[in-house]
Amino acid sequence: MATLTKSDIRKLRKKKARLKRKLKCRFCPEGVVPRPVYVDYKDIKTLRQLIDREGKIQPRRRTGTSAIYQRAVRRAVLRARFMGLLPYVVDE
Repeated sequence: MATLTKSDIRKLRKKKARLKRKLKCRFCPEGVVPRPVYVDYKDIKTLRQLIDREGKIQPRRRTGTSAIYQRAVRRAVLRARFMGLLPYVVDE
């Protein structure tokens, strides 16, 4: 059995990093943007997936959300926080 050198391991890691799956928007149905664009602020389960442990909204490059829907997600999170459905700051 051949042992891998450090350079071989680095090459494998780089290759694996490049082969990450393409993120796609969870709100867009098959690439078509419907109008009006709306993300439900009462859907806490979905909104929690778009917020990190510190309570910050995750960026588009992390979630794969399209720009139009990212703005709608931001509005929905702000509304949910105002209504008391989501916390502003996560308790430790």
